[in-house]
Amino acid sequence: MTNIPEIDRRILRELHRDGRQPNAQLAERVGLSASQCWQRVRKLEKSGLIQGYTARINHDALGAPETALVEISLERNEGYQLEDVCRRLAQFPEVLEAHITSGEFDVFIKVAVSGTRGYEQFLKDKLYSIAGIRHSRSVFSLRCYKSETSFVP
Repeated sequence: MTNIPEIDRRILRELHRDGRQPNAQLAERVGLSASQCWQRVRKLEKSGLIQGYTARINHDALGAPETALVEISLERNEGYQLEDVCRRLAQFPEVLEAHITSGEFDVFIKVAVSGTRGYEQFLKDKLYSIAGIRHSRSVFSLRCYKSETSFVP
């Protein structure tokens, strides 16, 4: 792992816990002056360690309470580019994640849907409209126990 000073790790952990906290509160929690803390946060942003800030969205409230986990295999030797397929998948707003994978399948996606009918619509209108997809296998998440976008070692 990268050699990151412990004070920066504390800042990252605090921002991961609450990215909206005021700089003065963050500084107090990590044991720095407000000025030192602000400078360190800006340095972490500039270096790319902090890539941005976001809000967690309640998909239930938006009408897409279910999560489908989908493994996708592509046709072989047909000239379909894996990256092109992933870029197409990433354009669909309900696709929360898209990964190129090792093993039996080529791509893994995580999709927010409104039940089986919403998933059927996603398959017909979006997934199967992408050339080169040979096979997909999906499961529904019954309950999520952890959902994080990052971690600080």
